[in-house]
Amino acid sequence: MQIIRIDLNKDYSTAIAEAVAVLSSGGTIVYPTDTLYGLGANALDEEAVKKIYRIKNRSFSKPLPVIVKNMLWAKELAYIGASAENILEKIWPMVGSGNNDGAFTVGKVTVVLPKKEIVPSILTSGQRTIGIRIPDFIFLNKLLGRFGYPLTSTSVNISGEEPSNDINKIITLFEERDEKPDLIIDAGVLPKSEPSTILDLTHPRQPKILRVGPSKPDQLLRLLQI
Repeated sequence: MQIIRIDLNKDYSTAIAEAVAVLSSGGTIVYPTDTLYGLGANALDEEAVKKIYRIKNRSFSKPLPVIVKNMLWAKELAYIGASAENILEKIWPMVGSGNNDGAFTVGKVTVVLPKKEIVPSILTSGQRTIGIRIPDFIFLNKLLGRFGYPLTSTSVNISGEEPSNDINKIITLFEERDEKPDLIIDAGVLPKSEPSTILDLTHPRQPKILRVGPSKPDQLLRLLQI
């Protein structure tokens, strides 16, 4: 298990390059996000996804969410009609567009959408939907851009235990286990945060909030006109 320490306010291109090398070979990484630390692998690589389940001791009946770089990536993984896209443009950050126009004011949101055939069944536990999020986080924008594939974005914890934003606890956890990630990117202790809000847009005209996380629910409800 390799550990690379970085400062998010300084150059971390070497860590990005190493993470891409690990992911490209079917490996797994622990990486910082705008919520908690995430456990990542190429979301389109079935064998790599299996490793995530083993590391977390997670039941294969529980699907894994993914992160993508932008809306185009999301459309490659899920069916997104006009109604759903209209909502997504208001709640997802337009990373790299230079013009958010108020987007992302509702907070961090994972959206459940009908999945396309390109998505491995193991990722979604055989379900016909997939949970997708666009993080508003420069590190991940660069990592995704360099890697070129969506990443699994499940919290770093053993199934049934509480996730942590403390990288020291995460390192200690895996030092004592046989199943462990190939690479840990240590960005220090992250600001305290809850997992993202989960919004079901399987039926865009009847959106459902499945979990409220570090979002602004009043704004989200007004946007959805619920």
